[in-house]
Amino acid sequence: MWPIALCIGTFVIIRIIHWGYSWRNPKCNGKLPPGSMGLPLLGETLQFFAPNTSSDIPPFIKERMERYGPIFRTNLVGRPVVVSTDPDLNYFIFQQEGQLFQSWYPDTFTEIFGRQNVGSLHGFMYKYLKNMVLNLFGPESLKKMLPEVEHATCRNLDRWSCQDTVELKEATARMIFDLTAKKLISYEQDKSSENLRENFVAFIQGLISFPLDIPGTAYHKCLQGRKKAMSMLKNMLKERRAMPRKKQSDFFDYVIEELKKEGTILTEAIALDLMFVLLFASFETTSLAITLATKFLSDHPLVLKKLTEEHEAILEKREIVDSELTWKEYKSMTFTFQFINETVRLANIVPGIFRKALREIQFKGYTIPAGWAIMVCPPAVHLNPAKYEDPLAFNPWRWEGVESSGASKHFMAFGGGMRFCVGTDFTKMQMAVFLHCLVTKYR
Repeated sequence: MWPIALCIGTFVIIRIIHWGYSWRNPKCNGKLPPGSMGLPLLGETLQFFAPNTSSDIPPFIKERMERYGPIFRTNLVGRPVVVSTDPDLNYFIFQQEGQLFQSWYPDTFTEIFGRQNVGSLHGFMYKYLKNMVLNLFGPESLKKMLPEVEHATCRNLDRWSCQDTVELKEATARMIFDLTAKKLISYEQDKSSENLRENFVAFIQGLISFPLDIPGTAYHKCLQGRKKAMSMLKNMLKERRAMPRKKQSDFFDYVIEELKKEGTILTEAIALDLMFVLLFASFETTSLAITLATKFLSDHPLVLKKLTEEHEAILEKREIVDSELTWKEYKSMTFTFQFINETVRLANIVPGIFRKALREIQFKGYTIPAGWAIMVCPPAVHLNPAKYEDPLAFNPWRWEGVESSGASKHFMAFGGGMRFCVGTDFTKMQMAVFLHCLVTKYR
Protein backbone atom coordinates (compact mmCIF):
# COMPACT_ATOMS: atom_id res chain seq x y z
CA MET A 1 0.00 0.00 0.00
CA TRP A 2 2.84 2.39 0.83
CA PRO A 3 4.29 2.45 -2.72
CA ILE A 4 0.80 3.14 -4.15
CA ALA A 5 0.15 5.94 -1.65
CA LEU A 6 3.61 7.34 -2.34
CA CYS A 7 2.98 7.31 -6.11
CA ILE A 8 -0.39 9.02 -5.71
CA GLY A 9 1.12 11.62 -3.37
CA THR A 10 4.00 12.26 -5.77
CA PHE A 11 1.58 12.56 -8.71
CA VAL A 12 -0.60 15.07 -6.79
CA ILE A 13 2.44 17.15 -5.81
CA ILE A 14 3.73 17.17 -9.41
CA ARG A 15 0.29 18.23 -10.68
CA ILE A 16 0.11 21.07 -8.12
CA ILE A 17 3.61 22.25 -9.04
CA HIS A 18 2.75 22.08 -12.75
CA TRP A 19 -0.52 23.97 -12.16
CA GLY A 20 1.33 26.64 -10.15
CA TYR A 21 3.94 26.98 -12.89
CA SER A 22 1.25 27.23 -15.60
CA TRP A 23 -0.57 29.87 -13.53
CA ARG A 24 2.56 31.99 -13.20
CA ASN A 25 3.58 31.46 -16.84
CA PRO A 26 0.46 31.59 -19.07
CA LYS A 27 0.72 30.21 -22.60
CA CYS A 28 1.35 32.81 -25.28
CA ASN A 29 2.40 32.76 -28.95
CA GLY A 30 4.68 35.74 -28.40
CA LYS A 31 6.10 37.80 -25.57
CA LEU A 32 3.67 38.60 -22.75
CA PRO A 33 3.96 41.96 -20.99
CA PRO A 34 6.04 41.61 -17.79
CA GLY A 35 4.28 41.20 -14.46
CA SER A 36 3.07 38.73 -11.87
CA MET A 37 -0.05 36.56 -11.88
CA GLY A 38 -0.09 36.41 -8.08
CA LEU A 39 -1.46 33.46 -6.13
CA PRO A 40 -3.38 30.67 -7.90
CA LEU A 41 -7.13 31.45 -8.17
CA LEU A 42 -6.77 34.66 -6.16
CA GLY A 43 -4.20 36.41 -8.34
CA GLU A 44 -3.39 39.91 -7.06
CA THR A 45 -7.00 40.70 -6.20
CA LEU A 46 -6.36 41.57 -2.53
CA GLN A 47 -3.59 44.04 -3.43
CA PHE A 48 -5.78 45.60 -6.12
CA PHE A 49 -8.66 46.22 -3.70
CA ALA A 50 -6.43 47.62 -0.93
CA PRO A 51 -7.72 51.07 0.19
CA ASN A 52 -5.92 54.11 -1.20
CA THR A 53 -6.14 57.42 0.66
CA SER A 54 -3.81 59.48 -1.54
CA SER A 55 -4.78 61.48 -4.63
CA ASP A 56 -1.80 60.03 -6.50
CA ILE A 57 -1.83 57.01 -8.84
CA PRO A 58 -3.07 54.00 -6.80
CA PRO A 59 -0.12 52.18 -5.17
CA PHE A 60 -1.04 48.89 -6.90
CA ILE A 61 -0.57 50.55 -10.30
CA LYS A 62 2.32 52.86 -9.41
CA GLU A 63 4.50 50.13 -7.88
CA ARG A 64 4.06 47.91 -10.95
CA MET A 65 4.67 50.76 -13.37
CA GLU A 66 7.99 51.39 -11.67
CA ARG A 67 8.85 47.68 -11.69
CA TYR A 68 7.55 46.59 -15.10
CA GLY A 69 6.90 49.70 -17.19
CA PRO A 70 3.69 51.24 -18.62
CA ILE A 71 2.21 47.91 -19.81
CA PHE A 72 2.12 44.94 -17.42
CA ARG A 73 0.13 41.81 -16.69
CA THR A 74 -1.65 40.68 -13.53
CA ASN A 75 -4.56 38.50 -12.48
CA LEU A 76 -7.73 39.84 -10.86
CA VAL A 77 -10.48 37.58 -9.45
CA GLY A 78 -9.05 34.66 -11.43
CA ARG A 79 -8.87 36.51 -14.75
CA PRO A 80 -5.63 37.35 -16.63
CA VAL A 81 -5.48 41.11 -17.18
CA VAL A 82 -3.10 43.41 -19.06
CA VAL A 83 -2.96 46.83 -17.38
CA SER A 84 -2.23 49.76 -19.69
CA THR A 85 -0.91 53.11 -18.50
CA ASP A 86 0.49 53.72 -21.99
CA PRO A 87 -1.30 56.61 -23.82
CA ASP A 88 -0.70 55.03 -27.25
CA LEU A 89 -2.14 51.63 -26.27
CA ASN A 90 -5.10 53.30 -24.53
CA TYR A 91 -5.89 55.32 -27.65
CA PHE A 92 -5.50 52.20 -29.84
CA ILE A 93 -7.92 50.27 -27.59
CA PHE A 94 -10.60 52.99 -27.75
CA GLN A 95 -10.24 53.39 -31.52
CA GLN A 96 -10.50 49.65 -32.16
CA GLU A 97 -13.67 49.12 -30.09
CA GLY A 98 -15.82 46.53 -31.86
CA GLN A 99 -12.98 45.33 -34.13
CA LEU A 100 -10.13 44.16 -31.90
CA PHE A 101 -11.60 44.93 -28.48
CA GLN A 102 -14.98 45.00 -26.80
CA SER A 103 -16.28 46.32 -23.51
CA TRP A 104 -15.82 43.81 -20.72
CA TYR A 105 -16.10 43.82 -16.93
CA PRO A 106 -15.49 41.10 -14.32
CA ASP A 107 -18.39 38.78 -13.46
CA THR A 108 -18.70 40.50 -10.09
CA PHE A 109 -19.32 43.81 -11.90
CA THR A 110 -22.05 42.39 -14.15
CA GLU A 111 -23.56 40.75 -11.06
CA ILE A 112 -23.78 44.23 -9.49
CA PHE A 113 -24.96 46.23 -12.51
CA GLY A 114 -26.98 43.50 -14.20
CA ARG A 115 -26.09 41.18 -17.07
CA GLN A 116 -28.05 43.37 -19.50
CA ASN A 117 -26.43 46.64 -18.41
CA VAL A 118 -25.38 49.05 -21.15
CA GLY A 119 -21.66 48.58 -20.36
CA SER A 120 -21.88 44.85 -21.16
CA LEU A 121 -23.80 45.16 -24.43
CA HIS A 122 -22.17 45.47 -27.84
CA GLY A 123 -22.79 46.38 -31.46
CA PHE A 124 -26.22 47.47 -32.60
CA MET A 125 -27.84 46.99 -29.18
CA TYR A 126 -25.33 49.32 -27.52
CA LYS A 127 -25.80 51.98 -30.24
CA TYR A 128 -29.57 51.68 -29.88
CA LEU A 129 -29.44 52.28 -26.11
CA LYS A 130 -26.92 55.10 -26.53
CA ASN A 131 -29.33 56.90 -28.88
CA MET A 132 -32.13 56.38 -26.35
CA VAL A 133 -30.04 58.05 -23.64
CA LEU A 134 -29.04 60.91 -25.96
CA ASN A 135 -32.74 61.59 -26.33
CA LEU A 136 -32.63 62.60 -22.64
CA PHE A 137 -29.12 64.05 -22.31
CA GLY A 138 -28.55 65.49 -25.80
CA PRO A 139 -27.91 69.24 -26.36
CA GLU A 140 -31.53 70.16 -27.13
CA SER A 141 -32.82 68.40 -24.00
CA LEU A 142 -30.13 70.04 -21.86
CA LYS A 143 -31.14 73.50 -23.07
CA LYS A 144 -34.65 72.84 -21.74
CA MET A 145 -33.25 71.33 -18.53
CA LEU A 146 -30.96 74.27 -17.70
CA PRO A 147 -33.60 76.30 -15.77
CA GLU A 148 -34.59 73.20 -13.75
CA VAL A 149 -30.96 72.57 -12.78
CA GLU A 150 -30.51 76.21 -11.75
CA HIS A 151 -33.71 76.28 -9.66
CA ALA A 152 -32.83 73.01 -7.90
CA THR A 153 -29.30 74.26 -7.16
CA CYS A 154 -30.45 77.64 -5.81
CA ARG A 155 -33.15 76.03 -3.69
CA ASN A 156 -30.69 73.59 -2.10
CA LEU A 157 -27.96 76.17 -1.54
CA ASP A 158 -30.51 78.41 0.16
CA ARG A 159 -31.52 75.57 2.50
CA TRP A 160 -27.90 74.61 3.27
CA SER A 161 -27.01 78.22 4.09
CA CYS A 162 -29.38 78.05 7.08
CA GLN A 163 -27.65 74.98 8.51
CA ASP A 164 -24.65 75.00 10.87
CA THR A 165 -22.76 72.44 8.78
CA VAL A 166 -23.35 70.56 5.52
CA GLU A 167 -22.04 67.13 4.57
CA LEU A 168 -21.45 68.27 0.99
CA LYS A 169 -21.01 64.92 -0.75
CA GLU A 170 -24.24 63.60 0.77
CA ALA A 171 -26.13 66.85 0.16
CA THR A 172 -25.10 67.21 -3.50
CA ALA A 173 -25.78 63.50 -4.14
CA ARG A 174 -29.31 63.94 -2.76
CA MET A 175 -29.85 67.12 -4.81
CA ILE A 176 -28.73 65.50 -8.09
CA PHE A 177 -30.54 62.23 -7.41
CA ASP A 178 -33.82 64.06 -6.77
CA LEU A 179 -33.45 66.04 -10.00
CA THR A 180 -32.45 63.04 -12.15
CA ALA A 181 -35.01 60.65 -10.65
CA LYS A 182 -37.76 63.17 -11.39
CA LYS A 183 -36.55 63.54 -14.97
CA LEU A 184 -36.12 59.81 -15.55
CA ILE A 185 -39.05 58.27 -13.70
CA SER A 186 -41.05 61.15 -12.15
CA TYR A 187 -39.96 59.92 -8.71
CA GLU A 188 -40.27 62.32 -5.77
CA GLN A 189 -39.15 61.13 -2.35
CA ASP A 190 -41.69 63.13 -0.35
CA LYS A 191 -44.52 61.59 -2.40
CA SER A 192 -43.32 58.01 -2.18
CA SER A 193 -43.76 55.43 0.58
CA GLU A 194 -40.37 53.85 -0.26
CA ASN A 195 -36.93 55.45 -0.29
CA LEU A 196 -35.30 54.62 -3.62
CA ARG A 197 -32.08 56.52 -2.92
CA GLU A 198 -31.49 54.62 0.32
CA ASN A 199 -31.09 51.45 -1.72
CA PHE A 200 -28.60 53.15 -4.00
CA VAL A 201 -26.58 54.30 -0.97
CA ALA A 202 -26.32 50.67 0.23
CA PHE A 203 -25.35 49.69 -3.31
CA ILE A 204 -22.57 52.31 -3.56
CA GLN A 205 -21.00 51.46 -0.20
CA GLY A 206 -20.06 47.99 -1.45
CA LEU A 207 -19.39 48.82 -5.08
CA ILE A 208 -15.59 48.69 -4.86
CA SER A 209 -15.19 45.83 -2.40
CA PHE A 210 -13.89 42.27 -2.31
CA PRO A 211 -16.52 40.09 -4.05
CA LEU A 212 -17.58 37.94 -1.11
CA ASP A 213 -21.36 37.45 -1.04
CA ILE A 214 -21.83 36.59 2.64
CA PRO A 215 -24.29 38.43 4.96
CA GLY A 216 -22.50 41.27 6.71
CA THR A 217 -19.98 41.97 3.92
CA ALA A 218 -20.03 45.22 1.93
CA TYR A 219 -20.45 43.24 -1.30
CA HIS A 220 -23.54 41.45 0.05
CA LYS A 221 -25.07 44.79 1.11
CA CYS A 222 -24.32 46.11 -2.36
CA LEU A 223 -26.20 43.23 -4.03
CA GLN A 224 -29.13 43.62 -1.61
CA GLY A 225 -29.28 47.36 -2.34
CA ARG A 226 -29.43 46.65 -6.06
CA LYS A 227 -32.09 43.96 -5.59
CA LYS A 228 -34.37 46.33 -3.64
CA ALA A 229 -33.82 49.23 -6.05
CA MET A 230 -34.57 46.99 -9.04
CA SER A 231 -37.72 45.73 -7.35
CA MET A 232 -38.93 49.32 -6.87
CA LEU A 233 -38.13 50.24 -10.48
CA LYS A 234 -39.92 47.12 -11.74
CA ASN A 235 -43.05 47.97 -9.75
CA MET A 236 -42.96 51.58 -11.04
CA LEU A 237 -42.67 50.38 -14.64
CA LYS A 238 -45.53 47.91 -14.09
CA GLU A 239 -47.79 50.65 -12.69
CA ARG A 240 -46.91 53.02 -15.54
CA ARG A 241 -47.60 50.39 -18.20
CA ALA A 242 -50.97 49.68 -16.57
CA MET A 243 -51.84 53.41 -16.64
CA PRO A 244 -49.91 55.00 -19.53
CA ARG A 245 -49.83 58.80 -19.86
CA LYS A 246 -51.25 60.59 -22.87
CA LYS A 247 -48.15 62.75 -23.24
CA GLN A 248 -44.50 61.81 -22.70
CA SER A 249 -43.17 63.57 -19.62
CA ASP A 250 -40.17 61.48 -18.55
CA PHE A 251 -37.78 58.79 -19.72
CA PHE A 252 -40.06 56.01 -18.46
CA ASP A 253 -42.73 57.18 -20.93
CA TYR A 254 -40.19 57.04 -23.75
CA VAL A 255 -39.12 53.52 -22.71
CA ILE A 256 -42.76 52.33 -22.58
CA GLU A 257 -43.36 53.63 -26.12
CA GLU A 258 -40.27 51.75 -27.30
CA LEU A 259 -41.46 48.54 -25.60
CA LYS A 260 -44.82 48.83 -27.38
CA LYS A 261 -43.29 49.02 -30.86
CA GLU A 262 -43.68 45.97 -33.07
CA GLY A 263 -40.40 44.09 -33.48
CA THR A 264 -38.62 46.15 -30.81
CA ILE A 265 -35.27 44.82 -29.61
CA LEU A 266 -35.76 46.46 -26.22
CA THR A 267 -36.82 44.14 -23.38
CA GLU A 268 -38.11 45.04 -19.94
CA ALA A 269 -34.95 43.56 -18.32
CA ILE A 270 -32.65 45.72 -20.49
CA ALA A 271 -34.81 48.81 -19.85
CA LEU A 272 -34.69 48.31 -16.07
CA ASP A 273 -30.92 47.71 -16.05
CA LEU A 274 -30.50 50.88 -18.14
CA MET A 275 -32.63 52.88 -15.72
CA PHE A 276 -30.62 51.58 -12.76
CA VAL A 277 -27.27 52.50 -14.35
CA LEU A 278 -28.50 55.96 -15.39
CA LEU A 279 -29.73 56.77 -11.89
CA PHE A 280 -26.46 55.59 -10.34
CA ALA A 281 -24.10 57.26 -12.84
CA SER A 282 -25.94 60.58 -12.90
CA PHE A 283 -25.71 61.39 -9.20
CA GLU A 284 -22.79 59.47 -7.69
CA THR A 285 -20.01 60.59 -10.02
CA THR A 286 -21.22 64.20 -10.34
CA SER A 287 -21.61 64.68 -6.58
CA LEU A 288 -18.03 63.46 -6.08
CA ALA A 289 -16.78 65.96 -8.67
CA ILE A 290 -18.77 68.87 -7.16
CA THR A 291 -17.49 68.05 -3.67
CA LEU A 292 -13.89 68.02 -4.85
CA ALA A 293 -14.46 71.22 -6.88
CA THR A 294 -15.68 72.99 -3.73
CA LYS A 295 -12.61 71.83 -1.82
CA PHE A 296 -10.35 73.17 -4.59
CA LEU A 297 -12.12 76.53 -4.40
CA SER A 298 -11.54 76.60 -0.63
CA ASP A 299 -7.87 75.73 -1.03
CA HIS A 300 -7.05 78.09 -3.93
CA PRO A 301 -8.08 81.76 -3.39
CA LEU A 302 -6.72 82.91 -6.79
CA VAL A 303 -8.84 80.30 -8.58
CA LEU A 304 -11.91 81.38 -6.59
CA LYS A 305 -11.22 85.03 -7.48
CA LYS A 306 -10.90 84.28 -11.20
CA LEU A 307 -14.02 82.10 -11.22
CA THR A 308 -16.05 84.69 -9.30
CA GLU A 309 -14.98 87.43 -11.75
CA GLU A 310 -16.16 85.35 -14.71
CA HIS A 311 -19.59 84.73 -13.20
CA GLU A 312 -20.09 88.26 -11.91
CA ALA A 313 -19.28 89.50 -15.44
CA ILE A 314 -22.19 87.37 -16.70
CA LEU A 315 -24.54 89.10 -14.24
CA GLU A 316 -23.22 92.57 -15.16
CA LYS A 317 -24.04 92.05 -18.84
CA ARG A 318 -27.70 91.25 -18.11
CA GLU A 319 -30.52 93.75 -18.39
CA ILE A 320 -32.24 92.01 -15.47
CA VAL A 321 -29.67 90.72 -12.95
CA ASP A 322 -31.97 88.09 -11.40
CA SER A 323 -33.09 86.56 -14.71
CA GLU A 324 -32.48 82.85 -15.41
CA LEU A 325 -29.18 81.58 -16.71
CA THR A 326 -29.30 81.32 -20.52
CA TRP A 327 -27.67 78.72 -22.75
CA LYS A 328 -25.51 81.44 -24.31
CA GLU A 329 -24.27 82.49 -20.85
CA TYR A 330 -23.58 78.88 -19.95
CA LYS A 331 -21.52 78.32 -23.11
CA SER A 332 -19.50 81.50 -22.41
CA MET A 333 -18.02 80.14 -19.13
CA THR A 334 -14.47 79.66 -20.47
CA PHE A 335 -12.56 79.56 -17.18
CA THR A 336 -15.32 77.49 -15.57
CA PHE A 337 -14.79 74.71 -18.13
CA GLN A 338 -11.03 74.89 -17.54
CA PHE A 339 -11.78 74.54 -13.81
CA ILE A 340 -14.08 71.54 -14.45
CA ASN A 341 -11.48 69.79 -16.64
CA GLU A 342 -8.81 70.21 -13.98
CA THR A 343 -11.20 68.97 -11.28
CA VAL A 344 -12.14 65.77 -13.12
CA ARG A 345 -8.49 65.21 -14.13
CA LEU A 346 -7.51 65.08 -10.45
CA ALA A 347 -10.72 63.42 -9.26
CA ASN A 348 -10.07 60.25 -11.29
CA ILE A 349 -13.53 59.00 -10.36
CA VAL A 350 -13.21 55.99 -12.68
CA PRO A 351 -10.05 54.07 -11.62
CA GLY A 352 -10.16 51.61 -14.53
CA ILE A 353 -11.86 51.05 -17.89
CA PHE A 354 -12.07 47.40 -18.94
CA ARG A 355 -11.97 45.85 -22.40
CA LYS A 356 -11.42 42.31 -23.75
CA ALA A 357 -9.15 41.32 -26.65
CA LEU A 358 -11.26 39.67 -29.36
CA ARG A 359 -8.16 38.23 -31.02
CA GLU A 360 -4.43 38.12 -30.43
CA ILE A 361 -2.93 41.64 -30.41
CA GLN A 362 0.66 42.68 -31.08
CA PHE A 363 1.68 46.03 -29.60
CA LYS A 364 5.13 47.53 -28.93
CA GLY A 365 6.75 44.09 -28.94
CA TYR A 366 4.22 42.53 -26.56
CA THR A 367 1.49 39.98 -27.29
CA ILE A 368 -1.95 40.26 -25.71
CA PRO A 369 -3.63 36.84 -26.07
CA ALA A 370 -7.21 36.59 -27.37
CA GLY A 371 -9.75 36.55 -24.54
CA TRP A 372 -7.51 38.40 -22.06
CA ALA A 373 -8.92 41.44 -20.29
CA ILE A 374 -7.27 44.86 -20.62
CA MET A 375 -7.61 47.56 -18.00
CA VAL A 376 -6.98 51.13 -19.14
CA CYS A 377 -5.88 53.20 -16.13
CA PRO A 378 -7.03 56.88 -16.37
CA PRO A 379 -5.24 58.02 -13.14
CA ALA A 380 -1.86 57.04 -14.60
CA VAL A 381 -2.65 59.05 -17.74
CA HIS A 382 -3.97 62.11 -15.88
CA LEU A 383 -1.06 62.20 -13.42
CA ASN A 384 1.69 61.62 -15.97
CA PRO A 385 4.49 64.21 -15.31
CA ALA A 386 5.63 63.91 -18.94
CA LYS A 387 2.32 65.48 -20.01
CA TYR A 388 1.20 67.49 -16.96
CA GLU A 389 3.77 69.64 -15.20
CA ASP A 390 3.50 69.12 -11.43
CA PRO A 391 0.60 66.69 -12.04
CA LEU A 392 -0.77 66.67 -8.48
CA ALA A 393 -1.06 70.48 -8.40
CA PHE A 394 -4.47 72.01 -9.07
CA ASN A 395 -3.97 74.43 -11.97
CA PRO A 396 -6.99 75.26 -14.19
CA TRP A 397 -4.80 77.59 -16.27
CA ARG A 398 -3.04 74.56 -17.74
CA TRP A 399 -6.19 74.11 -19.89
CA GLU A 400 -6.01 77.61 -21.36
CA GLY A 401 -6.33 77.37 -25.15
CA VAL A 402 -6.66 73.56 -25.01
CA GLU A 403 -9.58 71.97 -26.85
CA SER A 404 -10.88 69.28 -24.49
CA SER A 405 -14.54 68.72 -25.29
CA GLY A 406 -13.86 65.03 -25.99
CA ALA A 407 -11.33 62.35 -25.07
CA SER A 408 -7.68 62.29 -26.11
CA LYS A 409 -4.57 60.22 -25.43
CA HIS A 410 -3.92 62.30 -22.32
CA PHE A 411 -7.45 63.02 -21.06
CA MET A 412 -10.10 60.36 -20.55
CA ALA A 413 -12.09 61.47 -17.52
CA PHE A 414 -15.27 60.61 -19.45
CA GLY A 415 -13.99 57.50 -21.23
CA GLY A 416 -13.12 57.40 -24.91
CA GLY A 417 -13.94 56.06 -28.35
CA MET A 418 -17.48 54.97 -29.19
CA ARG A 419 -18.18 54.53 -25.45
CA PHE A 420 -17.42 58.13 -24.55
CA CYS A 421 -19.83 58.92 -21.70
CA VAL A 422 -23.17 60.17 -23.07
CA GLY A 423 -23.81 62.01 -19.81
CA THR A 424 -20.67 64.16 -20.07
CA ASP A 425 -22.47 67.35 -21.09
CA PHE A 426 -25.10 66.83 -18.38
CA THR A 427 -22.38 66.48 -15.74
CA LYS A 428 -20.54 69.58 -16.94
CA MET A 429 -23.76 71.58 -16.99
CA GLN A 430 -24.64 70.59 -13.40
CA MET A 431 -21.13 71.47 -12.20
CA ALA A 432 -21.08 74.81 -14.02
CA VAL A 433 -24.53 75.81 -12.74
CA PHE A 434 -23.61 74.83 -9.18
CA LEU A 435 -20.42 76.91 -9.36
CA HIS A 436 -22.33 79.86 -10.86
CA CYS A 437 -24.94 79.87 -8.07
CA LEU A 438 -22.31 79.29 -5.38
CA VAL A 439 -19.83 82.07 -6.26
CA THR A 440 -22.46 84.73 -7.17
CA LYS A 441 -24.69 84.25 -4.11
CA TYR A 442 -22.51 82.87 -1.30
CA ARG A 443 -19.13 83.01 0.35
